[in-house]
Amino acid sequence: MENIRYGRPGANQAEVIDAARRADAHDFIANLPEGYDTLVGERQMKLSGGQRQRIAFARALLKDARILVLDEATSALESESEALIQDAMVEAMAGKTVIAIVHRLSTLARMDRIVILEHGGVAEDGAHADLVGRGGVYALMWHREVGGFLREDGAQPIAMT
Repeated sequence: MENIRYGRPGANQAEVIDAARRADAHDFIANLPEGYDTLVGERQMKLSGGQRQRIAFARALLKDARILVLDEATSALESESEALIQDAMVEAMAGKTVIAIVHRLSTLARMDRIVILEHGGVAEDGAHADLVGRGGVYALMWHREVGGFLREDGAQPIAMT
């Protein structure tokens, strides 16, 4: 409870639980030995990388800051949790400035604007579909990530011959 509440110390229990639900953390928290009162850390209950990321995301949701910095926000999550977090991120990012540092470009695909930095400068700037269509640095990274097996919009697999 206090770990999530760190994002907004005056938040009540219902607000903390709501943030945990939106970050796909509530179920695993509820199943901890003491639920939301479980002590976590080095000498206490240890959380997985994905669990720690969901707690951090719940804290960010609760804080509701105007600027959101995401540094590998979904890197330790399996695909299903990543999709749930990405849905929650769309809600959390509405009306905010988001700086996202990622290796998995799927985290960026729904952003309004993506700025690709390379060698200390802006290499490309635009929305996902535009950047993929340009065939530049972002498109090369995107095609490497999807392995050439998925369409750019992610809707249907491309048939391999």
